[in-house]
Amino acid sequence: FLAVGFETTTPGTAMAVLRAKDESVENFFVLTAHKLILPAMRVLLSDRQVELDGFICPGHVSVILGTCAYEPIVSEFHRPCVVAGFDASQIVAALEEILRQLIAAQPKACTVYSSVSGEGNAEARKLMDRVFVPADTTWRALGNIPDSGLELREEFSTFDAAQRFDLPEAESYELPGCRCGEVITGRCRPTDCGLFALPCTPRDPVGPCMVSSEGACAAAYKYERNPRSGSRRHP
Repeated sequence: FLAVGFETTTPGTAMAVLRAKDESVENFFVLTAHKLILPAMRVLLSDRQVELDGFICPGHVSVILGTCAYEPIVSEFHRPCVVAGFDASQIVAALEEILRQLIAAQPKACTVYSSVSGEGNAEARKLMDRVFVPADTTWRALGNIPDSGLELREEFSTFDAAQRFDLPEAESYELPGCRCGEVITGRCRPTDCGLFALPCTPRDPVGPCMVSSEGACAAAYKYERNPRSGSRRHP
């Protein structure tokens, strides 16, 4: 089972591992690539090349974490952390709240998404802690971040696909000329990349930021003016 995702999907993986252990399943293995969001936020804010005024925090992750999880970020770095849902009105509401906090110079962790509470889902976090332990892992454009990934605890090591099949450690690879890493860390805009729109397009993507409609480059291709031509791009 390829276990990917942040705190949103990790509890489900944990439940599967516990069920497999309880039922003595011997042909179930997990290749875990789960990551934790808070260590990455800290690394971004510690980089002076990255200018961030605040965070629109993801609603699905925050359902598990709760808004209280972001309070140390606010306290240490003095940046608003506002949880939002996924439609346009939620994004606008989050931006409005971030701007209000910046104008008042009163950053805080809060939510405009009614599904998220201050404490989050404590039972889901207990499941995560029962099965997983934080581990160092590599992120695109950020390198190795200590304790930002998750690996199975020793008592569940028989379900570890990497150990069972003696898999080599995955290496991060950046495509030549592609600036996706800089885009997702805020060091440049999609249109600053020499591959943007020519030859990298949603129909023929070069980098991961152009692959999905959720990618920053795909969104820029659809909605932003291309400074090279002055025209608006379309899908």
